[in-house]
Amino acid sequence: MSNIKLFEEKQVRTFWDEKEEQWYFSIIDVVEVLTNSSNARDYWFKMKQRVKIEDGLELSTICRQLKLKATDGKMRGTDCANTQNLLRIIQSTPSPKAEPFKQWLAKVGYERMQEISNPEQSLDRARENWQKLGRSKKWIQQRMTGQETRNKLTDYWKESGVEKSDEFAFLTNIIHQEWTGITVKNHKDLKGLKTQNLRDHMTEAELIFTALAELSTRQIAEAVHAKGVTENAKAGKKGGAVAKNARKELEAKTGKNVVTGENFLPPAKEKKKLK
Repeated sequence: MSNIKLFEEKQVRTFWDEKEEQWYFSIIDVVEVLTNSSNARDYWFKMKQRVKIEDGLELSTICRQLKLKATDGKMRGTDCANTQNLLRIIQSTPSPKAEPFKQWLAKVGYERMQEISNPEQSLDRARENWQKLGRSKKWIQQRMTGQETRNKLTDYWKESGVEKSDEFAFLTNIIHQEWTGITVKNHKDLKGLKTQNLRDHMTEAELIFTALAELSTRQIAEAVHAKGVTENAKAGKKGGAVAKNARKELEAKTGKNVVTGENFLPPAKEKKKLK
């Protein structure tokens, strides 16, 4: 399960290994946080070459390659480390943020254990994070309702034989393109997003129509007992069309586009302060 965590407003890509029951963190993201390097990938590459840890081991030996979403939206192999090995890497990275980051790591691990024993806590935590980012109560409610709708759809896909992450992305894009008229990538480009989650930057209307498209897709798929990628793709196109027709009707009545470039990114001046 891949995810995004925030440390001082900066994104750190993470992966929860269900079998091992531990977090893995993108090392490049961590290096960027600790060093403020403009080229964290190059910094990490040179660091792997020059730094030796105990017993002469190289840093590369304690890494694991996992596929995480890159800035272009594609899943790419990324050097990752679990908490224990990440602490060894942090020890080799001179930074005044080292200690605060260690405390953050401990907090992330503790929170995950709480969420496993009480799943409602993960929802509460998500709500708190969105509140800290300035989202309204109405937006947060719509975002969480939409996520529940999304989860029911992906659960159906899993039960009907859809397994690979790229298949999920393919089906999602079909639905999205049908109701919006543009691909997920083009929608992110329209909003000026890179690694950010598109849904976290949707307007209330975009969230509602996304939920309508995914709800319609699931109900249509269930009605025809869709199996596999091909049949679910057909259901996705029909489900997306339901939301598209509703979108066009609303736009005709209001004279406003539902799909917009609006986002919740901080203004340029604030972005500089965060670097």
